[in-house]
Amino acid sequence: MIRVASVPSSHAYVQHLQPVLGNAEPAGSADESVVLLPDPAPAHVDVPGQWWPPRLLDSRWLAEQTDVRFDVLHVHFGFESFEPEELTRTVAHLRAHRQPMVLTVHDLHNPHFADNADHLRKLDVLVCAADAVITLTRGAADWIRDRWGVEATVVEHPHVVPLERMDIPRPQSDSFVIGVHAKNLRSNMDPLAVMDAVVEAARSLPDASVRLDIDEDVFEFSSHWYNPTVGAKLLDYNSFPDVDVRVHGRFDDDALWDYLASIDVAVLPYRFGTHSGWLEACRDLGTSVVASDCGFHADQAKVHTFRMGIDSFDPATLVSAVRASYDDRTQAMDSSTRAEQRRLIAATHAAIYSEVLKKAR
Repeated sequence: MIRVASVPSSHAYVQHLQPVLGNAEPAGSADESVVLLPDPAPAHVDVPGQWWPPRLLDSRWLAEQTDVRFDVLHVHFGFESFEPEELTRTVAHLRAHRQPMVLTVHDLHNPHFADNADHLRKLDVLVCAADAVITLTRGAADWIRDRWGVEATVVEHPHVVPLERMDIPRPQSDSFVIGVHAKNLRSNMDPLAVMDAVVEAARSLPDASVRLDIDEDVFEFSSHWYNPTVGAKLLDYNSFPDVDVRVHGRFDDDALWDYLASIDVAVLPYRFGTHSGWLEACRDLGTSVVASDCGFHADQAKVHTFRMGIDSFDPATLVSAVRASYDDRTQAMDSSTRAEQRRLIAATHAAIYSEVLKKAR
């Protein structure tokens, strides 16, 4: 039995690295050779979904624990809370206790910050110290090799939508709905920049319309995401007869699956980034994806791309990509295919854990 402490273990991606039996979500691990340990939460955390800096990356906290035992530490997200020097101390603690570290590089550019220098400094520590590095696409693996001289194992992204939800047919519709979700205007998203081109594309297609969604946090004064200026400009698109603007609370999972199944194509207006879980959820539900050419989204899955970067945007390429998505609809992933993929992913991870643990011992 290999006890794996993942940072964080509660993330949907991490949960879907676990084996699955048939077409049902597992109640626990179907492969008893690997056990995923729960996140060690501070005593004051009592709100579902509340975030805290991962304690498993805090060398001082690790040194004080006598009842936290794991064989392998697997880092995914959350290290932005720690300075490179702190991460270096954590690496030293792990080595002193012969606890190997596996790193999955999801983001080569942190989607929350346009200036990526700090993120790369932290990756400088983690990538070079890791006993094994995993990433999601060949393009990202090549980037890792070019910068750090490290060969990363490419393991494709597992499903995001629960397997049983994938078997529910999409609602029937004669219209073609182009979705743009502004979410909470995260730093790498620029929905305002793309809306005119999206509207232009919709007007050139039969029975097409645009749905623009905005999280209500954008308009809440006390919210970290408060941005009334951009929010008001997005609301102005309600005056267009073929645009439906909706402001609401952040979708829970079920509402998100219903939303994605109700649109035909999702436009992802990313100015920077690397990979996308939203893209995978669209694949699961049969929603086409139009994504900017930043990062490695086209390596991750079949998407229609347009040119957009931190300081650039080509509207004509977006119009063409939306039109292409109209002619080339995406079929929903089969749950049995995703279940088999998940079994292979789990087996790959189990093999990596076993190998790094053997070397450490």
